[in-house]
Amino acid sequence: MSYKDIYASWKSDPEAFWLEQAQAIDWVEPPKQALFDRGENLFEWYADAKVNTCWNAVDRHVEAGRGDQAAIIHDSAVTHTKREISYVELRNRVASLAGALRAKGVEKGDRVVIYMPMIPEALEAMLACARLGAIHSVVFGGFASHELAVRIDDAKPKCIIAASCGIEPGRIVHYKPLLDGALSQAGHKPDFCVIFQREQEVAHLEEGRDYNWHGFQYGVQPAECVPVEGNHPAYILYTSGTTGQPKGVVRPTAGHLVALNWTMKNVYNVEPGDVFWAASDVGWVVGHSYICYAPLIHGNTTIVFEGKPVGTPDAGTFWRVIEEHKVKSFFTAPTALRAVKREDPQGTHLKDYDLSGLQAIYLAGERADPDTIEWAQRVTGKPVYDHWWQTETGWTIAGNPAGIEAMEVKIGSPSVPMPGYDLQILDEAGHPVPAGTLGAIAVKLPLPPGTLPTLWGAEARFRKSYLDHFPGYYETGDAGMIDEDGYVWIMARTDDVINVAGHRLSTGGMEEVLASHPDVAECAVIGVKDELKGQLPMGFVCLTKGVDRPHDEIARECVKLVRDQIGPVAAFKLCTVVDRLPKTRSGKILRRTMAAIADGEAFKPPATIDDPAIIDEIREAVKGLGYAKEPA
Repeated sequence: MSYKDIYASWKSDPEAFWLEQAQAIDWVEPPKQALFDRGENLFEWYADAKVNTCWNAVDRHVEAGRGDQAAIIHDSAVTHTKREISYVELRNRVASLAGALRAKGVEKGDRVVIYMPMIPEALEAMLACARLGAIHSVVFGGFASHELAVRIDDAKPKCIIAASCGIEPGRIVHYKPLLDGALSQAGHKPDFCVIFQREQEVAHLEEGRDYNWHGFQYGVQPAECVPVEGNHPAYILYTSGTTGQPKGVVRPTAGHLVALNWTMKNVYNVEPGDVFWAASDVGWVVGHSYICYAPLIHGNTTIVFEGKPVGTPDAGTFWRVIEEHKVKSFFTAPTALRAVKREDPQGTHLKDYDLSGLQAIYLAGERADPDTIEWAQRVTGKPVYDHWWQTETGWTIAGNPAGIEAMEVKIGSPSVPMPGYDLQILDEAGHPVPAGTLGAIAVKLPLPPGTLPTLWGAEARFRKSYLDHFPGYYETGDAGMIDEDGYVWIMARTDDVINVAGHRLSTGGMEEVLASHPDVAECAVIGVKDELKGQLPMGFVCLTKGVDRPHDEIARECVKLVRDQIGPVAAFKLCTVVDRLPKTRSGKILRRTMAAIADGEAFKPPATIDDPAIIDEIREAVKGLGYAKEPA
């Protein structure tokens, strides 16, 4: 069947489509009904079923005779170590940890906060929770004490599982003092903590509260898988809210299993046994969906990589891992490829590695600019598929369904909607607009299986954030259009569409033009306030390594490029060269924070900011343009 056939079969009978996909999962009690309408635009999937995530991700592969296959490959470029864990080893380790948690009182429905670096034990902790029906909440390792405390108070965990430290190039990140600081600040106190001691740092354990990971498991009875209802939360994942208060996205168990399993073949085109690598972190949704759960549910080998795209040791790290571990499908963020491109624009490191086993590269996390896609295609000789989804959805909204058919790549578009997503482009009044017209991207309800049914303990906030603006739709917060061929174009976050003298313009479109400049490695465009035109675009560009030309000259060329390609209507006159852009640790550029700096507005940098010191650098760059306003 073609993509169009499969999409049409979903649209004509969504219930039958998703019941058919559910047959690939092992159920304790299979679903008799797919969708449950709870009223007032709230929906659940497979709520009448009983199932266990850990069984589907681990035990069933052992029972099927594939226990010797590698489940996890840990490649730590920062400690120069590598190891493999087979499915049978993984089952035994997870069952032991789950048994120890159960012996200390952790049961179905209890919350467990996990605060760990990119080590296999982080996945084992997640799976041990799933084995018991406990609800985990992974917090990015190294998060500041205050932000960790906020999440502890919201989730109210019975237990916290942490590591003694994380390792960054050239430094040790001390997790245990951060955890202790968070526990002193938090109103909620967990019953106990489990600490995985890494050899790079052995942390002090507080008697009566903290347990050593290994001693904690000694002599306990391994735990069996606990069946849970289909609508039981598998995990809570906190995403930054516009208010600065994190939002706890809830992931329901059964829909999560069905949807993620479907994507591994249909989107990423891998078969059970193939090696799949998502170069992300367990603290992000990509780490949940495509480092831990989806590859293991589907019976793939997943890579847990501890390192950076550059600097551990060089810009050839990605290619080494792909060759060495025979990666078939590779998933990373555009910002990671831009870092590699900036360090190695000619792709000279690729000459050292054989990528013949690699089938395709997938990009997500932020909008992939055409220049980066074209560079990656050119230097690797592989198809590069941009695809678009969110923490809230947990899997692809729009992508190239390479496992069904590899459709034409239109550079700049993440391709077409996946089954389950009825995408509409709406104007401000909530009316659909014609093909090719820029508007707000929304999904007609219900959302498909695996997507968020609500926010943890905050249904009113869920409605306000996603449902109220466009009744009957889920508001994605992204702006874009759908062309005559049904391809989706994501142009910017809704609040990154700027209004220049009455013209609605996409900052993403301007970024595309800037990125095409031969000396520009990375860029961002924001809208700043202007008394005459309402808003003006302001551009920031980072240069490719080795470029040694006057920055003013490059900025003038960038201004001319935008005016030539988009036109004087863009009123693009403000452009400056900077060493780096403010980003989250997952690589998202903090455009909203940059705009607040330029406009002199009060703001709270998100907890996920990679380096808070860059705020002052951006403030100085804005001043250099003669634009800076005094902070509120």
